[in-house]
Amino acid sequence: MHRNIRSVDDVLRLMDSLFAPEADRWTEQGAGWWDGFYEDRSKPVPFFVAKPDESLVSYAERGLITPGRALDVGCGPGRNALHLASLGFEVDAVDLSPGAIAWAEERAAGAGADIRFHCGDVFAEGAPAGPYDLIYDSGCFHHLPPHRRVSYLELVGRALVPGGRLALSCFASGAMGSELPDAEFYGGTGRRGGLAYTPESLRWIFSGMEEIELRRMRDEPAASPYFGEDFLWAALFRKPDEPGTLGR
Repeated sequence: MHRNIRSVDDVLRLMDSLFAPEADRWTEQGAGWWDGFYEDRSKPVPFFVAKPDESLVSYAERGLITPGRALDVGCGPGRNALHLASLGFEVDAVDLSPGAIAWAEERAAGAGADIRFHCGDVFAEGAPAGPYDLIYDSGCFHHLPPHRRVSYLELVGRALVPGGRLALSCFASGAMGSELPDAEFYGGTGRRGGLAYTPESLRWIFSGMEEIELRRMRDEPAASPYFGEDFLWAALFRKPDEPGTLGR
């Protein structure tokens, strides 16, 4: 008789199965859910626009990030990957959905941008490994269940260079997403479309990093050249120069 668990990865995969079929939002086996989401490109989805996050633009304008190697996690149609490339970054961009990657590649070809796109699970073997000066995440983190924060922190700790930046936007508590305590997600209630975070919870999760900025994203009007929704946090963290383990 074979047992199910021999490693941390086995534990994480077993916990993923507790969320089936909702687990297809973050596991490679369920990329079809996101393919269906991206199938109709005309849907009025805020982040379908070909505009970079206002926070990303702001970080670069203020010198908080500078060109180097960048990983765009959950890149979707590639709007932020294209902006990073325009700033002079060498960009790897990852998404579960073949449809999203195809759309992003079309946009990159139209812009003449040299971006390496990867369709798959950013936590899986074979995903781009870095090292990176910047990990950029616009809307991936809040779709992960609590136990997958372990994978996320391991990725940041392994792939980001000392002194590198993690920039992410995620659902803000009181505005979007579920605010249930972590333990309640393992009783069959599910994530209800994503998790919402407080500033305190983000600071606790990323307590092994230096906080550079944590604010609400600015709400950008339709005519703006930038994307911005005030139901999101915009956070920028710096990895310490000295070796350490994130999440401890």
